[in-house]
Amino acid sequence: MKHGLRFRLSLLLIGVGSGMLLIAGISMIVETHYHFRMYQDQYGMDQNMQGLNLHLEQALLQSIVWTLLGAVILTILISLYVAKRFSAPLIEMKRAAEQMTQGKLSVRTIMKGNDELADLGNTLNHLAEQLQKQERLRISMTEDIAHELRTPLATLKSHMLAMLDQIWEPTPARIRACYEETERLISLVADLEQLTSMDSPHFRLVKKLDYLPNLIDQSANIVIAAFMEKGVQLVTDSIPAVSIHIDRDRFIQMLVNILSNALKFTPEGGLVRIGAENQQDMIVIAVQDTGTGIDSAELPYVFERFYRTDKSRNRKFGGNGIGLTIVKKLVEAHGGTVWIESTSGTTVFISLPK
Repeated sequence: MKHGLRFRLSLLLIGVGSGMLLIAGISMIVETHYHFRMYQDQYGMDQNMQGLNLHLEQALLQSIVWTLLGAVILTILISLYVAKRFSAPLIEMKRAAEQMTQGKLSVRTIMKGNDELADLGNTLNHLAEQLQKQERLRISMTEDIAHELRTPLATLKSHMLAMLDQIWEPTPARIRACYEETERLISLVADLEQLTSMDSPHFRLVKKLDYLPNLIDQSANIVIAAFMEKGVQLVTDSIPAVSIHIDRDRFIQMLVNILSNALKFTPEGGLVRIGAENQQDMIVIAVQDTGTGIDSAELPYVFERFYRTDKSRNRKFGGNGIGLTIVKKLVEAHGGTVWIESTSGTTVFISLPK
């Protein structure tokens, strides 16, 4: 038969407490009887004194026995109470954990006090909150991925059917439209693969000492053609002549993502500026644009997967909503932080350790 924690804890406390009392009680009884006998043998006593001595000994022994019995009963009651108080939070946490394994992530434990058991219960509640948040993100990500895949696939299907049914002629422009949708799908899958690899415990950076001005110049050269095509000016301010310990390819990737994002939201004739500042042990890189800006209510969410400030989810301006998520993961992998400020235009700041 399987016994619960409360039963075993009660049995342990009762056994330890009662055992100690019994040892003490028996020792007192034996010592009392021994000393009475020794006193009687040494000093001798008449019949009346012997009777008095016997009654006194019996009174003391009975007092010890009744006291011992009362102490054992009190020990049992205290042990049951202590076992209940100690086991109740653990049983409650076990119940909550079992419900969590069944998918009921909204369950919470009610913890009182300021001890380690309360800390354990609060930690379990925090774990449940994080699991619930991750579950919501998983559902949201699944829906977003389905949405992202559905639209280009539906466009491809309609184009192909129209050409198969000879409603449309397979002109170069229509074939190009199909090609662009295919490229969009490939880009989305590639970004998802990158996010998956970054979440993997095997993801590693290849850090080397590199010269910061060269890194920023190379990143700017990659996107300069797109800026010129749209008519947006890209300006690089004076960059501190420092070297930083960094993964060159990943740094260029995240800076290109930020510049590409700035280009999407900067109108023709606008300006995007790259700057950097040397701050003690950190290098702070800033990419500022003169675009439409971001509402303050949306700033906390811009680094989430598939989040777009454009509620219409227009791909022309919103991309696939993964670029800034990749940037955040790469910056954090380097031990840095990234944040956005937006008033007139938007500025993305990257703080990296030197």
